[in-house]
Amino acid sequence: MKLLETYILRRVGQMFLVALLPVLAIIWTTQVLQRINLVTDSGQSIGTFAQLATMILPSIIPVVLPFALVIAITQTLTTMNNDSELTVIDAAGARRSILVRPILLLAAAISVFSFFVDNVVEPRAKTVVRQMIAETYADLLSSVIEEKNFRKLDEGLYVQISQRMAGRMLKGLFVADERDPNYELIYYAKEGAVDDTGTTLIMHDGEVHRKTPDGNVSVINFDSYSFDLSDMTENRGQATLKASDRDLWFLFNPDPNDKDYTIRPQSYRAELHRRLTDWILPVVFALFSLAIAGDARSHREARLHPMVSALAYAFALRWAAFYAANQIDTDPEYIAVLYAIPIVSSVVSIVFLGLHKRLVMPSFLRDRMSSFWRRTQERLLSATSGTDGGTA
Repeated sequence: MKLLETYILRRVGQMFLVALLPVLAIIWTTQVLQRINLVTDSGQSIGTFAQLATMILPSIIPVVLPFALVIAITQTLTTMNNDSELTVIDAAGARRSILVRPILLLAAAISVFSFFVDNVVEPRAKTVVRQMIAETYADLLSSVIEEKNFRKLDEGLYVQISQRMAGRMLKGLFVADERDPNYELIYYAKEGAVDDTGTTLIMHDGEVHRKTPDGNVSVINFDSYSFDLSDMTENRGQATLKASDRDLWFLFNPDPNDKDYTIRPQSYRAELHRRLTDWILPVVFALFSLAIAGDARSHREARLHPMVSALAYAFALRWAAFYAANQIDTDPEYIAVLYAIPIVSSVVSIVFLGLHKRLVMPSFLRDRMSSFWRRTQERLLSATSGTDGGTA
């Protein structure tokens, strides 16, 4: 690789990391906070939560990588143009491949990495996460529910215990069952225990209040009462794997006896084609970013920032691919659409690069986005000036 190509590769690579890490951290934080209830509701340790948070990363990385690459390419090339470096490269008679080759090499490396994460690392991480959650809630009553705190076990089912004793014994049981619309049940018991199978709550020395919709209440005292938990516990401790949790080899040759596959075979078909197209997006995004920002331009030229145009194309293309992948569940004809999106985008970008033409947005969209971008900058500038004035 030539010295100039190495220089361009280093600059784009550094900008790629600068764009990737903050965005990845923000998205990862939001995803982690959505799962904080695993600690608060199930009494798990911070170590378990840290492990869960780590396992979320592989599902975020393939989504963020292409957009970080777009930002890196457009920002680097725009900076080089403002510093007249692109003008000097053109004036020296250098081929355009000096710009294209290092950027496409970086994009290809990112695509290979994205393929590995999406098809090898992410399925295993999702499997571990599902198993962790299943095992966490496997024995709610006897080991997880905190004393003197109400906990929701199921929709319309709430439990409180006063004290947990040795040998799975529970003191001061209160159970509110509103799952049946025909009546409400409230159980009080001095003590109880969950059987060894975890499917039955046996309560001793208590009473049950039954209230019908018309307001009538009946009270029954009991010495011993068995409360069935099988509907909630039959799947606890067992992780149900879905199409997104499977590796690529399983998607190519699904097990016909797999429970989830027999229920939703179309979701496995959609997931397979999504996996075969998503990993190439970094190269596709790199091509149209080069077609947008890869030529020397005059500083006096009024234009929309190349990053804005490139990100608009990237979001539109990503949304179209996402929509087509979702439609495959019900309409297999969208398989061709899913593959056509990156192919057509790449061909168009290559044609523009070969003809040394700029890939620009339609004028009416460009004018609207330019106006919106200008107003945003003015508002930010006025807000900053107001803050500085107030401080002074």
